[in-house]
Amino acid sequence: MTDAARFRPADFTAHLFDLDGVVTPTAQVHMHAWERMFSEFLTSRGVREPYTDEDYFTHVDGRPRYDGVRAVLAARGILLPEGDPSDPGEQPVGAETVSGLGNRKNALVLSLLRAEGVSPYPGTVAYLDSLPAGARLAIVSSSRNAREVLEGAGLLDRFEHIVDGNVAAHEDLPGKPAPDTFVHAATLLGVTPARAVVYEDAVSGVRAGAAGGFGAVIGVDRGAGPDELAAAGATLVVQDLEEIA
Repeated sequence: MTDAARFRPADFTAHLFDLDGVVTPTAQVHMHAWERMFSEFLTSRGVREPYTDEDYFTHVDGRPRYDGVRAVLAARGILLPEGDPSDPGEQPVGAETVSGLGNRKNALVLSLLRAEGVSPYPGTVAYLDSLPAGARLAIVSSSRNAREVLEGAGLLDRFEHIVDGNVAAHEDLPGKPAPDTFVHAATLLGVTPARAVVYEDAVSGVRAGAAGGFGAVIGVDRGAGPDELAAAGATLVVQDLEEIA
């Protein structure tokens, strides 16, 4: 694994950042929304095994929304209809479909963000400020709310491209841990993966960066664990990007 002192951001042309947990602390908002949604759903089904943080890091973190729903349900032997992305997600748990549960979770996230707002990680802002002039920057997020979050955090104009869940759906790109969304962002920036760095806090996102042949994959440990991120393919693990600013 690369030593922090040996990693030189200036050696790379492009920098591809996950959003939730790397740029903004919205991963905690997502964790809370997943926990609330699944706790309500599992209780309504009489399922005794509660939803836990381990479920989040194992089945949900970094994945597209509906993939996360499927993974948690599969872990408990529950099979639901796929439904449709337009399925309602209203209280108490919305339509009992994969789409309905995912939409309920998303409604909770938006409600929390609008009520509490969002501020970027100071260390990440310091790192963005430290990058060389001319560095090419993009956001690569499974979230469909990336633009709204960036705008609320005052960072929308920092990034040339946003490859989020909406772009992935439009371009028919598989989500993380597949590398396709990161590769698409590199292509939009006009660079090969070898000339780009991936910054990720999720095991699935680190796996995506490693699978894409990127020049470096920086794991930001916000709870997934340094060993887990390293095992997934991170070339360097830090607790905050300010460590390499």
